[in-house]
Amino acid sequence: MEWLGRLLGLKDVQSIDSASLALTAPWTHGAAFWVLLGCLALFLAGMAFYLRNQRRGPGWLRTALGFARGGLLALILLTLAAPVLRLQGKRVESPVLYLVFDGTESMELSDDYGPEQMATLQRLTATDPSGATRRTLLQGWLRESGADWLEEFQQRGVQIEPFLFDGRTTSRLRRLRIEAGDDGRAIGARLAEQLTATGQVTELGAALDDVQRQFGAGRLAGVVFFSDFAHNGSSAPLGQQGAVSRLTATLHTVGLGATEAADLRVELQTDPKMKRAERTNLTARISQAGLDGQAAVVTMIARPLEGDRPPEEVGKQTVTLDGPLQLVEFPYTPEASGEFEFEVNVAPLEGEATEANNQFVRRTKVIDDYLRLMYTAYEPTWEWHFLKEVFHRDKLVGMDGFRTFLSSSDPKVRQSNVLFLPALTPPRAEFFRNDVIFLDDMPRTAITERYGEMVREFVAEHGGGLVIIAGPRFGPRQLAGTPLADMLPVTIDPNAKLKDDREFALRLTPHASRYPFMTLGDNEPENLQAWSNLSRVPFYQPVLGLHEQATALAEHPVDLCQDGRTKQPLIAIRPFGRGEVVYLGFNETWRLRRRFGEKHYRRLWSQLIYRLGMSHALGADKRFRVAINGQQFRPDDEVTLTVEAYDENYEPLDPADLPDGSLEVQLQTPGQAGLETRSLNAAFLRKGVYEARFPVYEGGQHLVSVKDPVTGSTQQRRFEVVRVSAEQLRVVRDEHLQQQLAKETGGTSVDLASADRLLDAINARPTVEPMSRDHPLWATPLWFSLLMTLMLGEWLIRKWIHLT
Repeated sequence: MEWLGRLLGLKDVQSIDSASLALTAPWTHGAAFWVLLGCLALFLAGMAFYLRNQRRGPGWLRTALGFARGGLLALILLTLAAPVLRLQGKRVESPVLYLVFDGTESMELSDDYGPEQMATLQRLTATDPSGATRRTLLQGWLRESGADWLEEFQQRGVQIEPFLFDGRTTSRLRRLRIEAGDDGRAIGARLAEQLTATGQVTELGAALDDVQRQFGAGRLAGVVFFSDFAHNGSSAPLGQQGAVSRLTATLHTVGLGATEAADLRVELQTDPKMKRAERTNLTARISQAGLDGQAAVVTMIARPLEGDRPPEEVGKQTVTLDGPLQLVEFPYTPEASGEFEFEVNVAPLEGEATEANNQFVRRTKVIDDYLRLMYTAYEPTWEWHFLKEVFHRDKLVGMDGFRTFLSSSDPKVRQSNVLFLPALTPPRAEFFRNDVIFLDDMPRTAITERYGEMVREFVAEHGGGLVIIAGPRFGPRQLAGTPLADMLPVTIDPNAKLKDDREFALRLTPHASRYPFMTLGDNEPENLQAWSNLSRVPFYQPVLGLHEQATALAEHPVDLCQDGRTKQPLIAIRPFGRGEVVYLGFNETWRLRRRFGEKHYRRLWSQLIYRLGMSHALGADKRFRVAINGQQFRPDDEVTLTVEAYDENYEPLDPADLPDGSLEVQLQTPGQAGLETRSLNAAFLRKGVYEARFPVYEGGQHLVSVKDPVTGSTQQRRFEVVRVSAEQLRVVRDEHLQQQLAKETGGTSVDLASADRLLDAINARPTVEPMSRDHPLWATPLWFSLLMTLMLGEWLIRKWIHLT
């Protein structure tokens, strides 16, 4: 098979299962018979030329000459027909090993090592580790012992593919250059020259996702990551939704940098939104190593980002460091509303490796408002009754935040009772001030087209939340054919009938634990006990299946969807545009009140509206939203200011109604003589969106002000330009993350001193893959050999018998 593959110009062929011949020249389409007839005619002409026109030499030699001439002519005609051999078979592919190198600024940090580690690293890298950066040690390893490591893999037939991530905003992979034919030492030296340390973010999730997109990822023998694993990006590398769960290859990790250092790191925990005049706790998380017994002075500052209010010191505490983690709480009652920046800092301590991570800033919003809920139903149900009571007592909703439309209610009641909405579709200015919309059991005749379109716009464009509750009377099939149908986390069955033939106990899916509103207890046993309060649910509304973008959080224990595999979803969630939609296949959650009162029932619905309502601007704030693409920037970075602007009826703001077709922006920057102000314009980008981009150069606080052309008010956003990169804030290697990444894929976690263990851990075997190709016969060694044999054979025989 190997020799046959060589004759056909194919490498590493293991087997050929089938082969067929095809002619691909345009003039041969539909004329294969005539091509074969022409070949036969040329062959016969060659035979006739020697047998009838030549008399010299014996007959068998003239026959051989005629065969050679006729075969050559036929072969030339066949070559012009572009013959292709269509093969089905299997081929052996060389295994590929990806080497991914960390090229971020943290690789320029130097570490303190013990005497034994120092000696080992010096031997392996031929570099003095004292004061050497992580990048310098890695470069030395690649030139020395790493070169032998690479050579060993090359001798096994492994194809080396090196990459580096050194981006400013993400960790996309950049392929490094190596030359074909380089040995291990040449590859190591070439890689060492190309290593950089200029990246400003370590986003391991993005890097792992990018591994899957590289050419040749299907035959990976493994991926070797060289990094300090100081992840500081937004895309999670671990977990059920983490990038490592999508990685099909084995990941091996090589840690760079020390795992311990005398250092302190502070972080801040706050609620994403706070309520004015209501007490909350700001929690400082202090992580430290090697500083036990020292007194740390922790200061909390609240800095308003709107208006001229000065910063406020929330409190100052002195704590004695004891253990790797301590929590310090600061009670705080905000007296004003608006955007706030909370800063926690710890005074520098003796012996710290760096002071850059002694400060942490988090931005949040203090609201002087309430969540607005619109509950739509045909008639009062037990769910409606108990939810109304829960939300009236909820501090984020209250008596003013819950309004309802009951289609079957008396129109006079709707007009006179402040709890009720007079119409299903109030004016746009009122409708879009809502934060969460509930749609309970409703008949198709009561759901207007305008209501469906407005709800769709509310969720997709303004980030609102929608909760669909299926009752026993009508069910979700009534939504078929409406603008709401394709928003649901489930696929509606227009012909479905209520399933109430037997009671059942719903079952939580593994995904439920990731959603706080599905966690009704403080621990797993308490959570299961809380859900068991539902007891036996008497009915549910069946659907065709789960939407491809949805996640089922609770399902039927037995009944299946149309595909015969998926359990019927009872609680599901999906993103839709900028918002989210939650579906409940029954309206019996009020049964959670059994035995424990409102405790678990309130927790379910309060957490749910908190997720759906607090994830976006509240109330009328949705009409004019100003955002900046970060809170901290480096000098020479470009800042992007985005404004989503709507008029008083929540229609996209038309640039024709604005001076110069743009929004007025004022930027205050620090200068030598104090704050300097310059004017900018946010230009029209797309429907309802305006954007301005500008570079920043000076360090310090910057203030952006954007004027709302409808109300005349000004919205302000602050950001800071810092000279310290986030890569400098974590001075030790994250050994736990390094080990978990390798463990999740069955890989091995090592450091430079033990990298030789990967020679045994990486199973670099050739892979056998299906092969299907159209192989041009005229370009194969077999075709060339046949052509040359006929030509030279005829020439030699003619010389032998002295034919002129």
